[in-house]
Amino acid sequence: MRLLTLWASFAAASLASAARHLPPRNYATHDYYAIHVDTSTSPTELAAHLGLEYDGPLTAVPDHHLFKALKHDNDVVGDAREDLKRRRRKREVGLDHHPLDSVKFTQKQKLKPRHWKRSVVPPVQRSRAGVPVTDATIAQQELARTLKISDPIFDEQWHIFNVQVPGNDVNVTDVWKQGITGKNVTACIVDDGLDMDSEDLKDNFFAEGSYDFNDHVDLPKPRLSDDRHGTRCAGEVAAGKNNACGVGIAYDSKISGVRILSAEITDADEALAINFEMDKNNLYSCSWGPPDDGKTMQAPGILIKKAMLEAIQKGRGGKGAIYVFAAGNGASADDNCNFDGYTNSIYSITVGAIDKNNLHPYYSEACSAQLVVTYSSGSGDSIHTTDVGANKCTANHGGTSAAGPIAVGVYALALQARPELTWRDMQWLTVMTAVPFDQPSDWTKTVIGRNFSHQFGYGKLDAYALVEAAKTWKLVKPQAWYYTPWMHVKKAIPEGTTGLASEFDITADMLKKANFERVEHITLTMNIEHERRGDLKVDLVSPDGITSHLATSRRDDDAPMGYIDWTFMSVAHWGEKGIGKWTVIVKDTVPDNGKTGNLTDWKLRLWGESIDAKKQELLPMPNEHDDDDHDVIEGHPAHTTSVELPSTTSPPPEATDVPDRPVNQKPSTTQQGGPSSTTSVAEPVSATTPAENLLPSIFPTFGVSRRTQIWIYGSIGLIIVFCASLATYMYLARRKRLRSTRDSYEFEMLDDADNDDDGAGAGMLNGAGGRKKGRAKRGGELYDAFAGESDEDLLSDSDGEEGPYRDQVEREEYNEKEGRGDSDAGGSNASGSSADRRS
Repeated sequence: MRLLTLWASFAAASLASAARHLPPRNYATHDYYAIHVDTSTSPTELAAHLGLEYDGPLTAVPDHHLFKALKHDNDVVGDAREDLKRRRRKREVGLDHHPLDSVKFTQKQKLKPRHWKRSVVPPVQRSRAGVPVTDATIAQQELARTLKISDPIFDEQWHIFNVQVPGNDVNVTDVWKQGITGKNVTACIVDDGLDMDSEDLKDNFFAEGSYDFNDHVDLPKPRLSDDRHGTRCAGEVAAGKNNACGVGIAYDSKISGVRILSAEITDADEALAINFEMDKNNLYSCSWGPPDDGKTMQAPGILIKKAMLEAIQKGRGGKGAIYVFAAGNGASADDNCNFDGYTNSIYSITVGAIDKNNLHPYYSEACSAQLVVTYSSGSGDSIHTTDVGANKCTANHGGTSAAGPIAVGVYALALQARPELTWRDMQWLTVMTAVPFDQPSDWTKTVIGRNFSHQFGYGKLDAYALVEAAKTWKLVKPQAWYYTPWMHVKKAIPEGTTGLASEFDITADMLKKANFERVEHITLTMNIEHERRGDLKVDLVSPDGITSHLATSRRDDDAPMGYIDWTFMSVAHWGEKGIGKWTVIVKDTVPDNGKTGNLTDWKLRLWGESIDAKKQELLPMPNEHDDDDHDVIEGHPAHTTSVELPSTTSPPPEATDVPDRPVNQKPSTTQQGGPSSTTSVAEPVSATTPAENLLPSIFPTFGVSRRTQIWIYGSIGLIIVFCASLATYMYLARRKRLRSTRDSYEFEMLDDADNDDDGAGAGMLNGAGGRKKGRAKRGGELYDAFAGESDEDLLSDSDGEEGPYRDQVEREEYNEKEGRGDSDAGGSNASGSSADRRS
């Protein structure tokens, strides 16, 4: 066993070394392919067959390799696989093993836009001059003397010790007094670089866990004028106790840097970066993501998802790497962190922001995937930390970018106190120790007695409470999961106050069979066709009556495609059993803009703790076809109905479930300028509850509101009136024409003797108005001669003259006046002319 462990460690070290020493990628001159190759074929053999050059293993994910070729337009690997399939269909090659059969996945790499850094430059700082010396100030100074903190801006670091609003800080100083300062823990800042020459960071810099994936060099040194973000984040975590700037939350921890934000990057490079040196880097701080513009909807590619799962399952010796993502700064643009596939991942701890007054800053996004909040810029102040330069500091670090690294520092302290914590234990500890606070929001008490808000998660981080709980925490059992089948709805989404509800019952037997004990995360993958994505709102109601606002409307999101296999996530149902009716409610929030849509299908996934740890296996690696089984029902169709959704406003419940632990006193008064109470959606009414009737009860309501019934019945009435008027008009016109023809003319059948040998005469008219024999073709299709002319024949042109299809009798009268013969009239008979014109 010891030899096996040593071999595994050696193999992991070799792979990490290979990642660092892959040849630098040059995307200007070469194209690159990430390929999953099974062990039946060597990568070099595959490269020779495809005419590619083998670069080396893509160590972020097992059995994935990188290949390259000079720049070209086509997809060499994809085209070769399709050609092999075609040749096999034509029996040009046999079914015996071919090198291409070993390709399980292939992706030609494309440079994608930079991720957005989630920092916000706040308003001009208020002057600190004249701050009175209070008991809190004296306590702060005494702490600095006790711990020998001489850093010049320590007294400005209010997020560590708030002397202006006592209690509004991360409550870390009593943890430091125990000697818990982050020793033997390494945090990796995945960002735009890290100034390892800074006096504040150089003693804690960990070069072995660092790399620059933008310039493909070993050290992630800031090189651009705006490469300051990563250094500032690093200072929050691990700025040393010295004579430079301030201190980090875990000031004795190690800090590494992975540089990816300073240029465009491919999925392959991002995958390598996101789990780089995962046995040496314990935590990953990610204060970035897709644009926070209120209209972007973007998720990591399949390679990046595989890399994150690899780190979750194998990082830290199998305990799992800990990912912390900033929630996003798009709240003022109606953005929601559930439209970001990084922050709504079950593997991420998503951290939002509050300011020094415990108020919600204008920028911090809300969503059902947000687990917790901590301090950042707002109310005239920001985070004071390290900056790029030998001895440079900043007082202007902010946004959710600044909140995320504070959480990373707290988690580093917890790992020192309890190294065996898994990635899920850290999420459990966050849920169970976060502190709700007295700000209005949609606070809801969950089944495990915790208070959850989409705006603040489970509350604000308390370092002392979390570290103390970690010391005696009972480790959770391995992760289990349960997937529902795809629920095929395929119904129109009503507009206005009516929503479309779709339900699915999960039984105890289903979860028992899945070895599933209790819920941690919920994910919902769905497809909606809609003409304006920003109009949509999606809620999920659990069997215990807890509502997750999975998707909210966005005013700037004009995308016309709705949701395509998009996965939302919620942590609001933490600790629920999951047994019973789960209800998905979709609503179109803008009823009068003419933009409509349909709910196509959805699939629910429950993630949580297993019943029997010995039976539980690891989650298989994701693949690009995971959601291709849309037609699998497995005998469990969902029940779908339209429901009325009256809006109700209620005050937030009192945050009563705060554990007994040493916590700084929190102010009890509500600060002005905070967010108002969130309007929540009421429980959906039963499917049997009738909608309000517009007409007598014999007429159906269609399950919609009176306003919509007016529109439906009004439309039906107009259609009936139009059809009746048209039928009357056609009937009178036909009678008039038939009566006129019957009074004046006789029809004779054509004699066979009069026909030409080739039958050409069969289409002629004999005498005055005789019809041709049998049926004629009009516009290439048979028509009934008894029915007379088409609708157009009965209409006049705009000048009052007859239209193009005049009766033959009138045509002959016209020809006689013009001195033309019968042969001329017959040569352009009515039916033939009509057919020619329609063609």
